[in-house]
Amino acid sequence: MPSPLRLKRIGDRFRKELSEMLAKEEIRDPRLIGISITDVEVDRELSYAEIYVSVYEGVVRSKEVLEGLESASGFIRKVLSERIELRSFPKLRFHWDVTPEKADRIEQLLATIHSEEEQRKKLK
Repeated sequence: MPSPLRLKRIGDRFRKELSEMLAKEEIRDPRLIGISITDVEVDRELSYAEIYVSVYEGVVRSKEVLEGLESASGFIRKVLSERIELRSFPKLRFHWDVTPEKADRIEQLLATIHSEEEQRKKLK
């Protein structure tokens, strides 16, 4: 079984290659315009690659994006297997990453708290 460091490197390579495929529009699906690959985790047996994606518009497009990725998964897996040399190539699973939306929400809350504190200071 590969070491955790090797698994991390494989995941990073997947993320890099997928990002390049999307940036160069090698995947010609209009549902996949503007998506970001936020993380890739490969399991210890190299059976599955969990691919986390996000898009600027947020969760509104999640269903559309995931359907597009599932539709293109055979092509994506074929291209990746040509670019990344592994004995057995993992199956791809796509997931929506809510982290960017959560981070944005936290930033909004912090900005609100900060502005409320500024108003309190002005009133004193």
